[in-house]
Amino acid sequence: MRKGLALFLGLSFLVSSIVLLSSIDLNTIDVLAKANVKMLGYVFLLLILSWCLDAYKLHSVVAAAGEHISYKFAFLLNWLRYFGCAITPMQSGGGPFQVYFLYKSGIPIGKGIAITLVGTLMTLLQIGIVVPMALLYVPELMKGKLLLKGALYYVAIFVMAMWVIVVLSLLRPNLIKKLSGAIILFLNRWGLVRKKRVLKFVRRAYREIDNYNRNFQLFFTSGLAKFLLAFLVSWLQMIALFSILPCIIWALGFNVSYIEAFFAQALLMFLLYFVPTPGASGVAEGGGTAIFAFLVPWNMAGVVAITWRLFTEYLSIAMGAVTAVLLLGWGGAEKVLSGYTSNDEEES
Repeated sequence: MRKGLALFLGLSFLVSSIVLLSSIDLNTIDVLAKANVKMLGYVFLLLILSWCLDAYKLHSVVAAAGEHISYKFAFLLNWLRYFGCAITPMQSGGGPFQVYFLYKSGIPIGKGIAITLVGTLMTLLQIGIVVPMALLYVPELMKGKLLLKGALYYVAIFVMAMWVIVVLSLLRPNLIKKLSGAIILFLNRWGLVRKKRVLKFVRRAYREIDNYNRNFQLFFTSGLAKFLLAFLVSWLQMIALFSILPCIIWALGFNVSYIEAFFAQALLMFLLYFVPTPGASGVAEGGGTAIFAFLVPWNMAGVVAITWRLFTEYLSIAMGAVTAVLLLGWGGAEKVLSGYTSNDEEES
């Protein structure tokens, strides 16, 4: 975890420094000196609103699965998700933190996975709807950006593969069971799973796959109303979060179309979801500068990208880091990510 955090901070600082040094000039300083501080206050309020809506979304998804968590606990879980995403490749560590704490609060692992996965799929579905609209409405966003186009295709393929796996897990759970068994045997051959524990791990995997499948179906049956409420709140959360960029640009004194700024963020967020660096560090700052240069002059694009990253990611990650250390300590957080918690050992 320390390595992931160090890599995240190092890449973010390095690319941010390069972006700023290559873009800012004397006019940049003049613009910053005249910035509307009151408007930046609205940006902070939008961030808080986004946190509140995100927590309510998670609270509703949990309720749709027939469970209950407090609103405060939903806040903490979302901050932990941001922190977990920031220190792992392809932002994959956020889920384990949430599943672990849901399990500690009495929610089975299979149900916790379903809850976490549904929240992620909601966001991916929304962005997947908005991105084609962005490419049609503002094609200039990708004009001449061959690297970003390649990344867009890569992420699109990855997202489609993820949806295929999810659909198979619901329609053909036995196929997923066979796949998980094959993975456990493969890990055994590499010495990562001891031979005497293989059968226990296979049985546990099969049980949790059944639990996941059974609880996933709750979202579309008895929990449908709460599920639809969560989906509506998820859209509101996206609007609040994506309103941050235009407010930053307006605070700097530039006129920008709200719709164009909204689409620019959707495109960038879609690209960042499966970037291999921890928390999409480096790519977010550099890619944001390249895309936001369509909205503001080049000498302000780097400043806008890093300020946007501060409000949409850095502050949430910082809150998640504080939460992780207070609840787990550094060693405990390491165990969550590695999967070797004492409770899991006892249960095995």
